[in-house]
Parts: sequence; C-alpha cells; structure tokens
Amino acid sequence: MAQIARAVARCHNLLMFTQALLDHFQNPRNAGELSSANASIEASNPVCGDVLQLSARIEHHVIREVRFLCRGCTASIACASLLTESIQGRELTQLASISAESLAASLGGLPPASYHAATLAYDALQQLLRAVPE
Repeated sequence: MAQIARAVARCHNLLMFTQALLDHFQNPRNAGELSSANASIEASNPVCGDVLQLSARIEHHVIREVRFLCRGCTASIACASLLTESIQGRELTQLASISAESLAASLGGLPPASYHAATLAYDALQQLLRAVPE
C-alpha cells in the first residue's frame, strides 16, 4: 500500500511541473564530467540531500565549457541543466543577473516544495565563481 501511495505522489508531483522543467529533466544539457575543468565545486542541500557538482573550464574570464553531475530530485536536475545552459559561453561579469528566482522563472515556476532546487543551483554558481582560478 505504501508503494502505491508513493507512486501516486510522484505522479502528482510530475503533473505540477512545467513542460520546460520536464524537458530539462528528460534531456539534461551539459550533464557529465569535464576532464579539462580548472574550477570544480560540490554544493549540497542538507535538508533534502540533493548534491550538485559543477565543473567548468574558464579562460580569460569566460566560461568556455561547463558540466554538471546531480544526485537529486527532478527539479534539481532540471535547474542544474538550465544553469549550465545559461552560463556556458558567458563572461563572469554577466552572471550577476542569475538568481534562484530567475532560474525558477525560466523553468515556468517551481512548486513550493521544489524551490530548494533553484536555490541549490544558485548556491553552486556562487561557489563556482569563488573557485575561479586567478
């Protein structure tokens, strides 16, 4: 009976997600490892247990390549995918406009219970910016 209840809850949660979020979850952009990275971080959410790793190759203050690995919920994977798509090829000075709110809005909004995913992606970006080699 508990398995049925979990399955019903999962289906209900998926119905609350936008098409944009589901697209990033089902077809994640820039997923995987980046062997040529010169900046790498790991961010986690201790409340839900989601973990996001970002690796980037940054040259002349531009993110040339970025990849992510995420162990987390549907929304966390989608936010990580969107984040990498949003920052790749951009100058570091152009990234100040990215916030948890802007990530959530770009995905068409997040259910309140999933907003932590946008916060995790934003926190990971801030850590990555602090890890940029001089």
